[in-house]
Amino acid sequence: MSDIVAIETLVAKTKLLKKEISKIIVGQNNAVDFVILSIFCGGHSLLIGVPGLAKTLLVQTVSDALGLNFKRIQFTPDLMPSDILGSEILDENRKFTFVKGPIFSNIILADEINRTPPKTQAALLEAMQERSVTVAGHHYKLDLPFYVLATQNPIEQEGTYPLPEAQLDRFMFSINLEYPTFAEEVEVVKNTTSNETQEVNPTFSNTEILEIQKLIRKIPVADNVVEYAVSLVSKTRSKGENTTEFIKNYVDWGAGPRASQNLILAAKAHAAINGKFSPDIEDVKAVAIPILSHRVVKNYKAEAEGITISEIISSLL
Repeated sequence: MSDIVAIETLVAKTKLLKKEISKIIVGQNNAVDFVILSIFCGGHSLLIGVPGLAKTLLVQTVSDALGLNFKRIQFTPDLMPSDILGSEILDENRKFTFVKGPIFSNIILADEINRTPPKTQAALLEAMQERSVTVAGHHYKLDLPFYVLATQNPIEQEGTYPLPEAQLDRFMFSINLEYPTFAEEVEVVKNTTSNETQEVNPTFSNTEILEIQKLIRKIPVADNVVEYAVSLVSKTRSKGENTTEFIKNYVDWGAGPRASQNLILAAKAHAAINGKFSPDIEDVKAVAIPILSHRVVKNYKAEAEGITISEIISSLL
């Protein structure tokens, strides 16, 4: 199959995928789009929103619609790294046997990831970056495709541990879920208080998803688009060459090189699912806020004046 035919097939199957997801998830179109983009790019996503906005249901529905294995890990203050990775136990022959933890799946839902202390949060780092885990000195490869889709309650809530910057940087997208509109909420209530149940049909196979990831990496990008993405990221740094006064006043730390890589990768995927054979600057802008928002740290002055990260990034766009 030629790359052109492959992209045309991807556009058609993505529409079908969204149709299957919409059987269960009402609204939240941006969140659905960004989760799909991160999966096609091979990246991880962090979903942020107050309780009750269907974060967990969204991840479950996406995994069903993609036909991938799914495991949910409920992060709690007493969760240990071995509860995620697995551990070695002594079997009846008095030999150590490795019992795999829930991390050995295609899609991991790290539910309320900021409810667990940093030691346990860090257990995900190697898995997210290397697609492998090390337990008791032994190295184990994870099944591909592998994604961590984590949910997080807003930091201001009681009993939360903010994720360290190193871990946040491993997430390709930080996706904010908003309250539904009045009409959407009416539809949600109708759908969830009756006996009717909708069945989600798988639209992709594991092999197809891995092929899509390869296809997206093959898409060519013009130099001016790459330069725009790198320039955008460098402008978020308060001590950068192209920094504006606005950024100097309100930002402590900007995004690193991984943000530039993710911008181009996500722009390629955004172009592909919209039937384009190469991304342009508009594709970079379309994915900029969820890619940069968790990588830019605002200062106390921005906090005091009520300036949001989205406003800071929008000022650069």
